[in-house]
Order: sequence, then C-alpha cells, then structure tokens
Amino acid sequence: MNIAIIGFGNVGKALAYGWQKAGHTIRIGARDPEDQKYNEAKRTGLEVLETARAVNISEVILVAIPASAVSHFAQALPGVKDKIFIDATNSVFMKDKEFPTAADAIRKITGAEHVVKGFNTTGFENMKDPIYKGKGIDMFMAGDSRKGKETMEKLSKDLGFENCYDFGGDNKFELIEQFAMAWINLAIMQGQGRDIAFKVLKR
Repeated sequence: MNIAIIGFGNVGKALAYGWQKAGHTIRIGARDPEDQKYNEAKRTGLEVLETARAVNISEVILVAIPASAVSHFAQALPGVKDKIFIDATNSVFMKDKEFPTAADAIRKITGAEHVVKGFNTTGFENMKDPIYKGKGIDMFMAGDSRKGKETMEKLSKDLGFENCYDFGGDNKFELIEQFAMAWINLAIMQGQGRDIAFKVLKR
C-alpha cells in the first residue's frame, strides 16, 4: 500500500519503519521536508514530502500528530473523500474544542468516508515489537467504514499483531480512547512499565 505518515514522533516512526519492513511504500508528510529531523528517515529510504502532496499521492493516511492540531491539518485537505484515514491520536489530554476526537474532526471537516481509529491503545514500543513470548498481542479499532477497517486489520497484522478487534462504529471513537487511557494508567500512572500489553483470551 501507499501510506502517508503525518506526525513523525515515536508512534509515527514505529509504524513507518514497521510498514516499510513489511513492503509498503511509506511517505512522511512534513511542513518542511528539508528539516534535519527527517535525515534519518531519508537515509532508510523513506520519502519526505510536503504534507498535502504526501496525502494526495497516498491511499492510506496515518495521523499521529497531537489531537488538538488535527482540525488545522484537516482544513488543508480538499478532495480526500475516498482516502482511508487511520487516527492514531488520543484526545484524553489535549482535546479539540469543537470535536470529541480527531477522527470526528477528520470526518466532518474533510468529508472523508473511510475514517478508522486505531494504533492508539498501546505504547509505541508495542508497535515496534508486538510479540510477547512468541505470540502477537492484540490491536483494537473503531469506525463505520468496512473498507477502512479491513485496511486497519491488514496493517496491524503486517506489524505482527495477532488480532485486530472491532469496537464498533464511529460512535465508539471515544470508548476506544478510554480504553487507551486504561493502558496509560497501568503502564505509566500505576508504574507497571511500558512493556505491558492487552490480549483477548477466549475459553
């Protein structure tokens, strides 16, 4: 797949390099593609382009910038109705004044029909290496778009996640962010450490 990564922090890097290893074409969307912070990405073969161009020539857009900045990002994206957006942000600490989640902002501002929330429920360390004792941990997603969720499931498995469980439609965007807060609480606030993960078990 052709994937644009918007936001090249810990999450964006983990997903970009993981998907590159899996054989996908990865482009980093940047305000300033010549910024030295992208030198490492360029050395590994990732293409760094101005944000609008990266989005325009990609079929999947992974959003990993602060949730409070997504409205501004979305307003500069005309003609993206058929793109697949994966919202990897959480609004639990930095919420947009107008929208409950970044995924809601993307849908309402751009008119995009394929918006999924995912890759937000665990730490970037688990995205780099989702294997625990020889078995893949689980990823979770929410959204109305079947096409978007099929893509999300494939991309999660390409990273090594065993399953990608469906929380439901767009009305579960906020719920899946609260689920992310459970990981944050255990890993950081309760001091369990970032090398913990969620796994659904069935009897």
